[in-house]
Amino acid sequence: MTKAKSGVDKNLQNVVGDLDQTGVNSHHANQIQQDSNDRRHQDVLNHDKTEDRDPSHS
Repeated sequence: MTKAKSGVDKNLQNVVGDLDQTGVNSHHANQIQQDSNDRRHQDVLNHDKTEDRDPSHS
């Protein structure tokens, strides 16, 4: 893992790194965007705190 420089947000460093990539063509640009969407979706799944409210599953 990379260490954040003092006073620099590590998350923003990663975003800047992603923005530095330029799509060679529309297909490649779409793949880069999909990677970002996949990471965002996985993050939402990892932080999902909902409980199963149906007691029949107990």
